[in-house]
Order: sequence, then C-alpha cells, then structure tokens
Amino acid sequence: MSDGYFFCFDKMKYVQERKSEPRETRCLLCAVLAGEPGIVDLTVYRDELYAVTVNLYPYNPGHLFLFPVRHVEDVRALTADEAVRQDRLVKYFLDRLDAVYRPSGYNIGYNMGRPAGASLTHLHQHLIPRYSDEIGLADLVAGKRVLVENPRHTLERLKAAVYEWPFSISMT
Repeated sequence: MSDGYFFCFDKMKYVQERKSEPRETRCLLCAVLAGEPGIVDLTVYRDELYAVTVNLYPYNPGHLFLFPVRHVEDVRALTADEAVRQDRLVKYFLDRLDAVYRPSGYNIGYNMGRPAGASLTHLHQHLIPRYSDEIGLADLVAGKRVLVENPRHTLERLKAAVYEWPFSISMT
C-alpha cells in the first residue's frame, strides 16, 4: 500500500517548489513566522515564544503544528519557558480540538531528523485528531487517504474556537 491522498490541496506544487529550492533556503516555519510572500500562513495562534499552525498537508482535519518561534531543531534545546509554554498550549489546543472536532483520540509527537520522518528541520510537535471510524474503503483498497476538509477551512473553524486566547495562561 502506498501513502497519500486521493485529493491533496496543492501538494504537487509544494513538492516541486521544494525540489527546485537551493539547500540554503530559509526554514519553512521561520518563513511562515516572518510572513514571507508566497508562503501559506495557517497560523491559529502566536506569542513571543510559540506558534500554532494548521498543517497544510494534514493527516486528518484539525492536524496542528506547535513550534517555538526561535529556530530549534532538537527538543532538548528548548528553554524551560518554551517547554512550559508548549505543554500549556498542547493542553489548550486539545481542548479546542475536542470542542470543534470531537475526535476519539490523538497522535501527539515529534519527528526529529530526516530519518525519523521530519521533512522540516524546525522542531514542531504534531497534534493529530484520530477517529474510531476514520479507516474507509479508500484506505483499505487503494492505500490512499481522503482529505475531507480543506486546511484553510480548518483554520477558520479553529480561529473561531479560540475565544479564550492561550496567552492568558499564566507562566507562573
């Protein structure tokens, strides 16, 4: 079985652009943070330490990236404040995802380094909502995923659900 989607918004364009970029091209997540032109920005939340974005190529609707504003490539390089902020943001956004999507569970984790599956070197944590009935005929027969929601719509839904901004979470 091969991985992939029957329909994935602009994935081929993304792959072709990435292949044509020189190696010294700036980090994609740093480019999002800098607001560089031509970069799709699906940021749901940002503060002085952390950002949360919708994954442009999600595994499921609601798939989020949480990442430090500072370019870090290893979880052990996080400062104490960054680690605390991340922990609080994970809990906050799990609550938001529960409210909006009502998943049955989550995959939460990092891919550090290309051999581990990381296509981005900037450290980012995945929050992936999972559903008890998400395996469908396409998954079983064709080995393909069906993307059921445009990530831009996911962004709109989550921004509407972020009524109690996480920065009100005390760092003390």
